[in-house]
Amino acid sequence: MIDSLPVVELAWSNWAKSKGVSVKDVFDFIHGKQAITSLRHFMPGASEETLRAEFLALEKFEAECIDGVTALPGAVALLNRLNELDIPWAIVTSGTMPVASARIRAGNLPAPAVLITAEQVARGKPQPDAYLLGAEKLGFAPRECIVVEDAIAGIQAALAAGCPVIAVNPPAQTPQKDAVGMLLTSLEQLRIEREADGARVSLIA
Repeated sequence: MIDSLPVVELAWSNWAKSKGVSVKDVFDFIHGKQAITSLRHFMPGASEETLRAEFLALEKFEAECIDGVTALPGAVALLNRLNELDIPWAIVTSGTMPVASARIRAGNLPAPAVLITAEQVARGKPQPDAYLLGAEKLGFAPRECIVVEDAIAGIQAALAAGCPVIAVNPPAQTPQKDAVGMLLTSLEQLRIEREADGARVSLIA
């Protein structure tokens, strides 16, 4: 829903350079994952105190630096359409509450009734916990929820949770593409309709 790539890559490239870690290796790993997962990956053996300090510094930067953070094309219209049709939806992110809240405001997205952030789950993406919790909070079984994702870790998490997936511009090397229900280049390709009984949503690209 939000294009935060410039800020994410700026934060992590600065971090990688400060630690003498390959920026490419960092970029290849971080997308869609919780920051603490990435820190543990690149700082094996670091104390929890050290990891926490690094995490808080990254969180502060990403929550405060919102220059260039924008809604993806079609995102605002999609969420407004869901609200218009009274279809429940949630935002499920690997970001923390401060980061997610800042980006939702920066992108002028409608406020989600359900917002699942990193603090609420024990295991982040690609594990299914966040999407399972999102489905639970919405009051639906995972198979009844459609997940829109662009990151490999997010797609894997949604599939592991048993949710149908719409992938928007996923990386070329994304595994399990054959398990994705729909591949799109833009959210603007989606049209959502609700049947007269209000029981079903049709998604037409």
